[in-house]
Amino acid sequence: MGKTLQPVIPGFNRSLQIESRAERLTGDPGAVLLREVLERSGIVSWMTARLNHPRRKVDVTHDLASLIRTSVLLSAQGWRDHDDADALRHDPAFRLAASSSAGLTPLEGPGLASQPTLSRFTAIMAEPANIKVLREAVLEMAGRGIRAKRQGKRMPSVTLDVDSAPVEVHGHQPKAEWNGHYNARIYHPLITSIAETGDMLDARLRAGNVGTAEGALDVILDVVDRARNSFCDVAMVRIDAGFPSAALLAGLEARGIDYVSRLRANPVLDRLAEPHMVRPVGRRPVQPRTWLRELRYQADSWDRPRRVILVVKEREGDLLLDRFFLVTSLSWTKLLRHEVLAHYRERGKAEGHMGELKDVLAPALSSTNRAKSRLRGKKLKSRTPAIDAFACNEVRLLMACLAYQVMHIARRAMEKTTRTGWSLRRLRERVLRAGARMVISGRRMTLALSAAAAPFWQVLWRQLAALHWADP
Repeated sequence: MGKTLQPVIPGFNRSLQIESRAERLTGDPGAVLLREVLERSGIVSWMTARLNHPRRKVDVTHDLASLIRTSVLLSAQGWRDHDDADALRHDPAFRLAASSSAGLTPLEGPGLASQPTLSRFTAIMAEPANIKVLREAVLEMAGRGIRAKRQGKRMPSVTLDVDSAPVEVHGHQPKAEWNGHYNARIYHPLITSIAETGDMLDARLRAGNVGTAEGALDVILDVVDRARNSFCDVAMVRIDAGFPSAALLAGLEARGIDYVSRLRANPVLDRLAEPHMVRPVGRRPVQPRTWLRELRYQADSWDRPRRVILVVKEREGDLLLDRFFLVTSLSWTKLLRHEVLAHYRERGKAEGHMGELKDVLAPALSSTNRAKSRLRGKKLKSRTPAIDAFACNEVRLLMACLAYQVMHIARRAMEKTTRTGWSLRRLRERVLRAGARMVISGRRMTLALSAAAAPFWQVLWRQLAALHWADP
């Protein structure tokens, strides 16, 4: 393929000629906007101060901060693969947004980091100590965004939504296994988010054949502790029917963490519910009805009885009533049964946010274990150990979560100023992926936006400037 497009004339309009010119054009001006979010939050400096970086300074072309920005911005802008960085190597918006240099230097340097450089960076981030920092950075970014929105104040209480989010993979990635429940070859990560604010707090990559609740207690306790240190005073947990094992419920109660969870039906619960599964006498109303009943239930593996709420529902067109069960540590003096049900139904928002992470950010989990070798002529010069591909995939997942957080802060600012809902996809298509031209005059640069995107940028920039960014 040539570097330039030879002039062509479309058949539908012979007055139109299509060609390429050596001008600084970009379709990703949003990288500059998202860089501003990263800069104001201070999260990149927070990360670089804690990360282990084994490269010698003499060998470094792209510093650690620029590589973090490159990975986050590529993911946020919809470029999933490291190979995409080669195609965007000379894109002016990406070069300015990723670089740690000021002035015209980013446009005069070597360009965006290449695919091999980004792959080596991912391998560095896959070290256990660095993965820990990256995981903490996701929650730290959420905390800074929440405090900035609240003028530096912490939230009095928050509910953490914990759920598994299967990610389908293709090939033979380490620990990717066939899962009969999802009928696909998957990884089975555990995601923690906040339905009320839309923030993504944590992601733990797990093998594809693990149970939903495997390792959940340790994850929940860790995230709760970090959330309380960062942005809230009290944290409770909301989970679905795959989680409430005896060990998990007892572990949460031992730490004073309240929970609301759906509970799988079983013969004992069915017998308890049977007296309430009778439709009242009389004609059915137009709107389906719901009845709530308080139960006390102790499973064989539980150490004591717990509060269970039976939810009986009418479904339009169904002859029989439907039901499900909720178990909670909250007493009726804290939340009445209808309040517990309303609180649990907020979980749907969290599932929508997790869906955006999978659909819009779409982390490419495709690493495979390979031993790296360096060749000089025909002789093998040296060989390094195989890269931990599973850890590299976890790095990609966490980078996608960090990119989600950066986009979410911009999305939240758009929602506040326009008073309408914004999805991450709409934000990317309407605001971040717009046509723009970089104009240079002397030592000054001007990013000229398309008329369609300019009004959104104007209001969004004003909202970002009004946020109260401050370290905890």
